[in-house]
Amino acid sequence: MSLLSFKQHVLLEDASKNTHMTHIEDRVIYGGVAGARDSINALRYLRDMLSGSSSTHMNVSVKWDGAPAVFCGEDPADGKFFVAKKGIFNKDAVVYKTAADIDKDTTGDLNRKLKIALEELSKLGIKTIVQGDIMFTIGDVKSETINGAKYKVFHPNTIAYAVPVESPMAKLISTAKLGVIFHTTYRGNTFADLKASYGVDITKFKKSTRVWYQDASLRDLSGTASMTKEETAIVNKHLSEAGKIFQKISSTVLKTLENDPALASSLETFNNSLIRKGEVIANPKSHVAKLIIWMNAQFDKEAAERKTAKGQAAVELKRTERMAFFSIENIPNLELIIGLQNALVAAKGIVMNKLDSLKKINTFIKTADGFKVTGQEGFVAIDTLKGGAVKLVDRLEFSQSNFSPDIIKGWQKEE
Repeated sequence: MSLLSFKQHVLLEDASKNTHMTHIEDRVIYGGVAGARDSINALRYLRDMLSGSSSTHMNVSVKWDGAPAVFCGEDPADGKFFVAKKGIFNKDAVVYKTAADIDKDTTGDLNRKLKIALEELSKLGIKTIVQGDIMFTIGDVKSETINGAKYKVFHPNTIAYAVPVESPMAKLISTAKLGVIFHTTYRGNTFADLKASYGVDITKFKKSTRVWYQDASLRDLSGTASMTKEETAIVNKHLSEAGKIFQKISSTVLKTLENDPALASSLETFNNSLIRKGEVIANPKSHVAKLIIWMNAQFDKEAAERKTAKGQAAVELKRTERMAFFSIENIPNLELIIGLQNALVAAKGIVMNKLDSLKKINTFIKTADGFKVTGQEGFVAIDTLKGGAVKLVDRLEFSQSNFSPDIIKGWQKEE
C-alpha cells in the first residue's frame, strides 16, 4: 500500500463525483477483508509518518466544515465559466453561467452566495473544474473576543474558525468578499463523464484581494507534530490488538457485509444513533445485543405501517432473510468486528490529536455560554495504489456537536 500525493489520487468511493467517503473504522464493514486490512495499514502509515520513521512521503487533507459546496470552472462544451451546486451531477447538469441562471434556480442566502462566487471566482483564471466549500462571503466575518483574545471569525456551519486579528491572514480575510477551501479536481470531456481526483493545484489560480482561498492539504507533517515514544507505544498497542482481532474474524462474514451495502449501512446507522446521543461503543457483546433488538424494532415499525396481511407478510419474509445474518454462529464474529472498530478508533484518536496540532486556524464551537475549543472536523487519508479515500473524524465530538441543539450553528440567526 502506498500513500502519496493527492494530485495522483483518483477517488474509489465514486469515480464520477466526490460525495461520500467512508470513516476509516467503517471500512471494516463496507470493504470486506481488504477494507479491514487497509484501515489498519493506513493508521500504521500515519503512525510512522508522525513518529518520524516513515520513508514514504504522504500528504493528508483537512476536512473543513464549510457550506455550501461549490463547483466551478470552464464548461467542457463551450469553455464558459460556471458555478454549480451538486446539481452538476444530475442527468441534465445544472450549472450557472449568469446571475439570471442563479435567480431561476435559487433564492435567499444561497442565491446571494452563488452570485458572489460566480462574480469573484470567474476572475481567478480557473480552467479545470474544481470543488470547494464556501467558508464565508462578505458580511459573514465577525470580530469576536474569545478567552480575552481578539479574532476575526467565520462560522459557516458547526465549527467556527478564528484568526488572530493582528495576523496577516486576518487582514486578507477582512478585505475579501469570498472565502473558499478547494479540495477536489474533476476532468472529463462532458459533465456526465467527470472523474474526480483529490487535491487542487491552486498555484495556477490568479491572485485576488477579493477572494481568500486555500487548498485542503495539511503541510509540514514530518517533525512538526512528532508523536512521543509513549504515544507511539499506545498506538502500537491498539493496532496490535486490531491485527489480532482481525485474524479471528470469519472472512465469510466480512464478505457478506461487503456484498450487501444495505446491511452494512444498517450497522453504521445504528452506531451513528448511539454516537449522536454521546454514547461510547464500549462493550462489543452488549452492543451487538442492542443492535439485534434495534434491527427487529425497525421491522416492527415497518410491519405496523403496512395495512394489509400481504404487506405484513412481505415484511416478515424480509425480516427472516435479514436476521439470518445475526445467527448464533455469526454473533461472535459481529462482536469481533465491533472490537476491531473500537481498536481502530482508539488509535485514530491519538493520530488525530497530533494532526490537529498542525492547524493554522483556531477552531471553536459556539454555545449559549460562548465559544468552546474544538478540533478540526477531521482529516482524509489516501491510498493511491487502490484509489480509496478514508476520513478520520472524531465522531463522538463532531457528530454530537453537529446534531446537538445546544451548539449554535453558523447559519442560525442570533436570538
